[in-house]
Amino acid sequence: MTQTSSQAWRFSDLANPTRFIALVDKVVPWLAGASALVLAAGLYLGFAAPDDFQQGITVRIMYIHVPFAWLAMMCYSVMAIAALGTLVWRHPLADVALKAAAPVGAVFTALALLTGSIWGKPMWGTWWVWDARLTSVFVLFLMYLGIIALTRALDDPARSARAAAVITLVGFVNIPIIKFSVEWWNTLHQPASVFRLDGPTIHPSLLWPLLVMALGFTLLFFTLHLMAMRTEILRRRVMAMRQIAARRAERQRP
Repeated sequence: MTQTSSQAWRFSDLANPTRFIALVDKVVPWLAGASALVLAAGLYLGFAAPDDFQQGITVRIMYIHVPFAWLAMMCYSVMAIAALGTLVWRHPLADVALKAAAPVGAVFTALALLTGSIWGKPMWGTWWVWDARLTSVFVLFLMYLGIIALTRALDDPARSARAAAVITLVGFVNIPIIKFSVEWWNTLHQPASVFRLDGPTIHPSLLWPLLVMALGFTLLFFTLHLMAMRTEILRRRVMAMRQIAARRAERQRP
């Protein structure tokens, strides 16, 4: 067997739920430990960073608000890839990945909206404005809730998987709207200051704590996502066993 075919075989092993759970059991403790260490380092750097010359100490909420917002979009992008896995590649764990990511993404989006409102009060003088960025992120939160409700409303697993995948892909159009809303429309929200073609506009003393916190929350997301996928696989096994037991009991009835 060549090296390429061996690697392909190993990747295909992840389609086996039992082997996937075994891999998750090994990886999750390391991911959880790494996320805790990186987040602790990010918090230390964030508190040690200087105040902003305009926003003062209130700028420190940036170190959690911005990662929450990034992960709200990244989580939905992961769901869109999983949706393609369901509709195009028919991967057996794609639907599991999509359904497991939705609640995590909803929480990150809610936290992004909450911390953004707290940051906006001293900066804008109000908790909320219906500008393009905030409104599109709020729509993203509603989409997460809608997908969660849809997956729980349909009893047929195949129909639920297809419906969730289609809705997720249709809703992905909102992600570039969120990203470029501050450039397409006149909003109170500040424009992009990290991922720019001409380089970041944030001073390194503020940028590095932000990047470390973003890395820590990204590791936390993958930790939670893998744990949720494992739980979803086990839940489906329990449901399948209950259905088998119910059929047997039905056959044994006089």
